Amino acid sequence: MIILIAAAAENNALGKDNQLLWHLPEDFKRFKQITSGHYIIMGRKTFESFPKPLPNRTHVIITRQKNYLAEGCIIVHSLEEAIAISPKTEEVFIIGGAEIYNQSIDSADKIELTRVHTSLEADAYFPIIDLTQWKLTFEEHHHKDEKHDYDYTFETYLKI
Repeated sequence: MIILIAAAAENNALGKDNQLLWHLPEDFKRFKQITSGHYIIMGRKTFESFPKPLPNRTHVIITRQKNYLAEGCIIVHSLEEAIAISPKTEEVFIIGGAEIYNQSIDSADKIELTRVHTSLEADAYFPIIDLTQWKLTFEEHHHKDEKHDYDYTFETYLKI
């Protein structure tokens, strides 16, 4: 099963200058819980935005750079190649960036989205979720607090 996992504002903003636009500890906790033990597929710039590889996950990095190396990671040169080397009987997570989400949304089976209830300026956007192709099957609302600057909702969509 191919699953897109992301946090996006109401205007689908993901980030700017290769950085997230917010700090939501509960979203990070959910991301860790959901992706731990699985393959995570990402673009090179997304990988390079991490201080180090994420523990307990197999990193698959898509890059156009033929000689790119990242210790302990699998390097591929297309989304198709990334999916081909991932286990067919397990959940595989697409974790960004925007170009990879756009390339993969049509082949995904599920979307795990944290909808951040604000609209912000960005240079990277999540694709529009076409509700004729996706069904919202779960939502859990959270209010802003001392650790979270925005209201947010955990949403799960399944391909119809």
